[in-house]
Amino acid sequence: QAAAERMPSSDAPEDGPKETSSVSQNISDADAFKILLEMKLKKRQKKPALPSTVTELDTEDGSKVYVVGTAHFSDSSKKDVVKTIQEVQPDVVVVELCQYRVSMLKMDEKTLLKEAKEINLEKLQQAIKQNGVMSGLMQMLLLKVSAHITEQLGMAPGGEFREAFKEASKVPFCKFHLGDRPIPVTFKRAIAALSFWQKVKLAWGLCFLSDPISKDDVEKCKQKDLLEQMMAEMIGEFPDLHRTIVSERDIYLTYMLKQAAKQIELPRASENEPRNYIPAVVVGVVGMGHVPGIEKNWNSDLNIQEIMSVPPPSASSKIFKFVIKATVFGLMGYGCYRIGQRTVQFILSMPAAQSYLQKLTELKAQH
Repeated sequence: QAAAERMPSSDAPEDGPKETSSVSQNISDADAFKILLEMKLKKRQKKPALPSTVTELDTEDGSKVYVVGTAHFSDSSKKDVVKTIQEVQPDVVVVELCQYRVSMLKMDEKTLLKEAKEINLEKLQQAIKQNGVMSGLMQMLLLKVSAHITEQLGMAPGGEFREAFKEASKVPFCKFHLGDRPIPVTFKRAIAALSFWQKVKLAWGLCFLSDPISKDDVEKCKQKDLLEQMMAEMIGEFPDLHRTIVSERDIYLTYMLKQAAKQIELPRASENEPRNYIPAVVVGVVGMGHVPGIEKNWNSDLNIQEIMSVPPPSASSKIFKFVIKATVFGLMGYGCYRIGQRTVQFILSMPAAQSYLQKLTELKAQH
């Protein structure tokens, strides 16, 4: 179709559709790629009109990265993402998600709202199975924070990521990358950074979160992501926790954006043809709280091996884990005891049981 559109109208014979069909059938994959790429580059704005939430970064080889800073519960952020992708026609879109949260890209808003509000025993068991006891509990507490915001606003999280996924699919040859560090690594490193009493204090603060939130509050937090701002207020006295949840992920996101911004190789008609490369255009969609860290780390040599390792559990973690297990099993044991006691009392109070006991008493008296 692209080849047919490029043909001069004066050269087109009366049986044009047949000619168009033969042209499109004879065109090589390399030529088709070149035509579509040319159309994409023409559509790409040289001086794009970008939202104020977009930060532009450059690489040494001339690639451009447009980082869209978003609030995770904001309609305005979704519009910013759509506009940016449409203006720059990127080669790669990178979002602040990992493989453990990728399901939110394909769920509809209604399902996501239901999922976000429901925190049940099954989810807790799944989190513990996936991440371990301590990290699983931490994940559920953070989900509670997210569920609190969801309930207050009636808006499912991750809308900007879903919009990025949809828009990326409309851009020819646009790849979609997950750019965030895996959740289990983040939580395990976060837990390892806390002492026993810090874990207790943080869990207590997360359990009793109930402050009302308005949509205006969300838009005011456009300069700093709402969820991370709430976390920052609760973990202000725990700098190590802030380092693992925010600062380390700044480094990881920066690394992934730079990897996505590698130059693109143009298609070749044959193996003998020299390789040609052009600078890439990348759109990154991240929480606004990560943008300053990405800018700070952009020109640094980054090594993510250290922040991907999970330290062995500390003595305090082992104690806390033992206390949690002992508490759970103790409550279960007490519950079974109480249920058993009530069951026995109920059975003994039944007329049939009373009659049977009376007969046993009589037989005993006779002997």
